[in-house]
Amino acid sequence: MSLEMSSYLSKLDETVAHLRQHAGQAPHLALVLGSGLGAFADELTEAKRLHYSQVPHFPTSKVSGHAGELVIGNCGELRVVVMSGRVHYYEGHPMSTCVFAVRALARWGVEQFCITNSAGGVDTSFHPGDLMVITDHLNLMGSHPLLGGNIDELGVRFPDMSHAYNPQLRALLCSAAIAASLSVRQGVYAGLSGPSYETPAEIRMLRAIGANAVGMSTVPEVIALNHMKRKVCGVSCITNMAAGILEQPLDHSEVKETAERVKDDFISLLRHFVALVAKQGSRA
Repeated sequence: MSLEMSSYLSKLDETVAHLRQHAGQAPHLALVLGSGLGAFADELTEAKRLHYSQVPHFPTSKVSGHAGELVIGNCGELRVVVMSGRVHYYEGHPMSTCVFAVRALARWGVEQFCITNSAGGVDTSFHPGDLMVITDHLNLMGSHPLLGGNIDELGVRFPDMSHAYNPQLRALLCSAAIAASLSVRQGVYAGLSGPSYETPAEIRMLRAIGANAVGMSTVPEVIALNHMKRKVCGVSCITNMAAGILEQPLDHSEVKETAERVKDDFISLLRHFVALVAKQGSRA
């Protein structure tokens, strides 16, 4: 193992040691909250909050709408850990930094992850405020979190991505939507690097190759977690329609405004999902 890879693994283990010291045993489920979607973290009871700056080696986002807190607490009957915010490739971080936090949670012992994001609607039948269960993704970010030497302690050199979004967890999300009396979409998420929004021509290309929504996160985390053989599902909040669909410019404020408008539906979906995960665990 190279010195750089050894240093990275040591940093992960230092982070894990800190989490064990301050939060005890790892919860079974982690939820990563995207832009403007952090309100779910306030739902947890008996919560312990750790700002990312308090956790050794945790990267901190400077993007509006990302609180930058790790919240460990109870959602109903299940203890969970919530990442309220993330760092992005477009902020200038290397991919290894973008996935550091979820890798640390996985190495701590978290087995299942629900990754969420705010996304633009590529599918013309979508509307701002829709929630989409991610069925698959397109990595169009121009990079990959597993580039370079493989860290064998984390996973194999060539991980399988046939079911990057775990079918059983996806089914639980759909069941949670029914339980919450919500209608959800299903579709493919395209991950681009950003930070500019896509051009209308790029959106037409994305639609032609099978994308239903587009964003600037999630894909690296899902790859890294599959590398570590963790079960992953994902939800996109369609906060705006992508370029060229509506006659209006795109603005990040719209993302936060739409996320705020649908936060009750989003929270309800995740709350019912966590309850189903807890029920499933009781039958295991």
